[in-house]
Amino acid sequence: MQNELKPFLGLIIFGNIENLILAAQGVGAGVNPLGLAILSFIAVLCWLLIGTLGTRVAIKYARHINFIGGLAIFILGIQAMLGSLPGIIKFFS
Repeated sequence: MQNELKPFLGLIIFGNIENLILAAQGVGAGVNPLGLAILSFIAVLCWLLIGTLGTRVAIKYARHINFIGGLAIFILGIQAMLGSLPGIIKFFS
């Protein structure tokens, strides 16, 4: 099983970092932290189940999944940075 997960290692690491960024965005936007935490745990559990059950099918498409996942992480990271620019500009003004 360990060798099967190697192609997804980068996606797992950077996906977790992106989850932290998105959670910080939610808290910064004034979302209820408890509700956000509960929804985050539900999402992680769903992804765990999907990932556990779908790994055998998805392993054939590992390159495509890595590309799409990496692109999504990149786009969400850019979105997070652009969303924080007004606050950063206001801070330094």
